[in-house]
Amino acid sequence: MPVRWRDLDAFNHVNNSKYLSYLEEARLQWMLGVPGQGMDDHVAPVVAAAQLNYRRPITWPAEVMIELFVERLGNSSLTVGHRIVDAQDADVLFCDGHVVLVWIDRDSGASAPLPATVREACRESA
Repeated sequence: MPVRWRDLDAFNHVNNSKYLSYLEEARLQWMLGVPGQGMDDHVAPVVAAAQLNYRRPITWPAEVMIELFVERLGNSSLTVGHRIVDAQDADVLFCDGHVVLVWIDRDSGASAPLPATVREACRESA
């Protein structure tokens, strides 16, 4: 993923909030490969928690690679671990942490079972 000029802040490095945008894009790209994208008229995922450890600043110009991996499969949730690294050198770590996604019932807002397609996609990618 290319770092865009508009991602920079006054200190001339990627603003901390943009890291969440990079992670969101990577998760959405992954979800596009899941049959039904893990949602339908009744259930959808929401971000319940996000933990980011900022390891070093990202400067421009740069390309980053976002690595996603399953940390935990729950009954209604999925914990996705992440690493943002330099696209040319994966040993250069910019950020790591995880995001917890919870599937909810669209009507009630209550948690809903993790869709079978998501569970299977997680097992296939492990």
